[in-house]
Amino acid sequence: MIITTTERIPGKRIVNVFGLVRGNTIRARHAGKDILAALKNLVGGEIAEYTKLMAESREQAIDRMTDEAKRMGANAIVGLRFTTSEIMGAAAELLAYGTAVLVENEKK
Repeated sequence: MIITTTERIPGKRIVNVFGLVRGNTIRARHAGKDILAALKNLVGGEIAEYTKLMAESREQAIDRMTDEAKRMGANAIVGLRFTTSEIMGAAAELLAYGTAVLVENEKK
């Protein structure tokens, strides 16, 4: 599955557009990690626990979006975007969305 943030894929031609596909995940923070993050906030620097949580969330959302595109018969997703929203104080949603398409190699 080709996934791109652009609307076109160099060397490929879109032959069918299936439409919007999306994948999301909602994750809650862990109280123990929040304590470590608060301490890290005092001295500054990256909060590695949250970086890892967000990376895992992005991958899960992309996997779910890709599964939906495959069920439609797509072999690519163009225009990939991410958005987040707070669900409650300790939980957030990460949403990946794009357009499922069928592409083939351009003829020369």
